[in-house]
Amino acid sequence: MNNIKNTFSIKDLENLTGIKAHTIRIWEKRYNLLQPKRTETNIRYYDLSSFQKLLNVSYLNDNGYKISKIATLSESKIPSLVREVAEANNTESHAINSLKLAMLNFDLGLFYKTYDSLKTEKTFEDIFYNIFIPLLEEIGLLWQTDTITPAHEHFVSGLIRQKILVNTELIQAKQDNNSKQTFVLFLPENEIHELGLMFVNYQLIEKGYQAIYLGQSIPASNLKDLQNYYDDIVFISYFTIKPNTEDFRKYLEEFDDMLLKKHNSKLWILGRMLEGVDNHNLPKKIKSFKNIASLISSL
Repeated sequence: MNNIKNTFSIKDLENLTGIKAHTIRIWEKRYNLLQPKRTETNIRYYDLSSFQKLLNVSYLNDNGYKISKIATLSESKIPSLVREVAEANNTESHAINSLKLAMLNFDLGLFYKTYDSLKTEKTFEDIFYNIFIPLLEEIGLLWQTDTITPAHEHFVSGLIRQKILVNTELIQAKQDNNSKQTFVLFLPENEIHELGLMFVNYQLIEKGYQAIYLGQSIPASNLKDLQNYYDDIVFISYFTIKPNTEDFRKYLEEFDDMLLKKHNSKLWILGRMLEGVDNHNLPKKIKSFKNIASLISSL
């Protein structure tokens, strides 16, 4: 089965670009900016080139260019003008748009070109916070609305994972830490979304802390062995989809009983599943954080 999505409904374009379908239709009729195609059954659709053009038009419009002016530009002038504006303004939305286009085309070259361009101006930390996090948030919404396939999400996630690993290895090779505190990073059972936790690991190592990264789907009982080796442990976990909302409180209480009450250990938690949790009523040695930046700033 071919999972590559190369045709889009007007609703898809709305989800991908943030431009309302009503506005897209007006731009079509009034300015002839897009020329939708039709299936044999007369259903309107748009191709990848239409999506790319709409991203560029939206970008120029957001940067002060009137639609009436953009409509007079040639097809070749629009992308070149976008590059000029992006270089002058150093804006991040252009990079995010380029990465979305790379995702839709499964285009490794465009991903690496965009990333390498960002690296000339930004630190890896800046890229992760200001480019990758907003991109991943958008991708999550696009996947939920069936605008993209899981293959698209896995393509981009895999490349971002690769960049975290490369940058972590670069600083780890130079690390000489004397930290008495040990951070142990893990995901609970059946949780596989690890990019956020991997970046926490990167930042801990960058700041000179000792971090032990265990990764996906670790039963809490498996963590007890580490307490035989380290006296001062801060466990860190990132909850995106597991445990279920109804089981989350029970998980924290069992973790507290098993690993925290009788040992000099703590648990720091963050992630989407914390949205429904009463942070003021957590066990004493468990601390929640709104996001990665707030966790790192508490060190």
